[in-house]
Amino acid sequence: MRPHCRSCGWRRAVARVAACAGAFALLAACTLESEKPELALDTPGKYRWARGQVERSLPALDWWRGFRSVELTSLMEFAQAANLDIAVAIAQIEQADALVRVANASLFPLINFNSSASQSKSSSAIGSGGGGGTTRLFSSSLSASYILDFWGKNQATVVATEETAIASRYNREVVTLTAITAVANTYFIILSSQDRIRILRQNLDAATRIYDLIKQQFSAGTANAINVAQQEALVAQVKASIPPLEEILRQNFAALAVLIGRAPERVDIRGGSLDNISTPRVTPGIPSELLNQRPDLRQAEALLAAANYDVRAARAAFFPTIQLTASGGTQSSALRSLFGPGAWFYTAAASLAQPVFDGGLLEGQLQVQLALRKQALQTYRKDVLTAFSNVEQALVAVEQTTLTERYQREVVRASQRAFSLSEQQLREGTINFVNLLQVEQTLFTAEDTLVIDQLARLQAYVSLYLALGGGWAPQIKDPSGHPM
Repeated sequence: MRPHCRSCGWRRAVARVAACAGAFALLAACTLESEKPELALDTPGKYRWARGQVERSLPALDWWRGFRSVELTSLMEFAQAANLDIAVAIAQIEQADALVRVANASLFPLINFNSSASQSKSSSAIGSGGGGGTTRLFSSSLSASYILDFWGKNQATVVATEETAIASRYNREVVTLTAITAVANTYFIILSSQDRIRILRQNLDAATRIYDLIKQQFSAGTANAINVAQQEALVAQVKASIPPLEEILRQNFAALAVLIGRAPERVDIRGGSLDNISTPRVTPGIPSELLNQRPDLRQAEALLAAANYDVRAARAAFFPTIQLTASGGTQSSALRSLFGPGAWFYTAAASLAQPVFDGGLLEGQLQVQLALRKQALQTYRKDVLTAFSNVEQALVAVEQTTLTERYQREVVRASQRAFSLSEQQLREGTINFVNLLQVEQTLFTAEDTLVIDQLARLQAYVSLYLALGGGWAPQIKDPSGHPM
């Protein structure tokens, strides 16, 4: 009966501690309910600069295929598989998941196995009768300790780390979207550089042809040395415009290689012309849907949720810590009797520690978490407004760059006609050489500007995809055609 009575006493002690803890729990219930801050988001009903049906052509998951470039699609696949920034983001996810496992450990008891063997000999001058003695002690036991999470501190910490892990997954999406849009923009810069170099070489041929005609007329006495020198300067100017574009072209080849995770000398990019790139069709959808589509907004939302639980954990730290400890095992002076009936022992204890004075430590920690939550809230609000602004700016850019390119094509067509007529008049000897020089310069500038405008239009579309958060999962609709 005696061991049974000791067990009853232990149970009564634990019951007293639990009752005390229950009283504290009732007192803390209202305090620990972490009030979520009001988001107060200013979400518009529609985009100001959207045209037509805003949900007609939502961005597809593989939105880059809308440009109809096999090489661009291949580069996008390489980037998603081998981009090192994406690899870093994946490693950060693994780190966040490991931290979740670390935090979860606080919800479970800590159990240790202990085993020891010792031998000691006392001095012969101290022992009775003047003789020394040898003492042996063998021990084997299990010990356990557990902190009761009455106030939800450990649980709040776990949820905070889980929300941070979720945020790391959205961060990977942010990094991926940033990387693949950089691939698209860099590829288009390569194409535009190739186009501009090609046009410059064509213009160089045309300027050289005119130069030869003027020299012939100078020999015939119908042109003067100034006319020859002016045309010669134009030829040299066109030549001097080629090396800077070659520099841009080669540097972007190297930059694109890094984006797809390869050494520049191992990358072979064919390129081509912007004329071979199709114009995708994309509409922005409803502004409220953007909150769920942009990964950076989802990331900020998860970080705000983590901050809420950090505040809850900081508040719970004001209340008592209740810890249960127990150990049991065997202990004997002889190894052969270590597991005998009389060698068993156990200890059990319950403790309650209440902070009384800490010099303002807990209050300061709570204020830190409250300030961090406020920072996360304001960051989220700003990110939402920035996202809406990004879409509006991208829509404006798409519209205006499309118009600019259209008008610039008219400039090029008119300049080409003027150049053809001027060259014909030159052959007939009826042109003013000053007008001829102006016509050439106008044509060369117009053709180069057109390529720049083409690049701006394509990059505006890339910016729109980036602003919309990349591709959207297809909507599931009911039989009546309404989204589910």
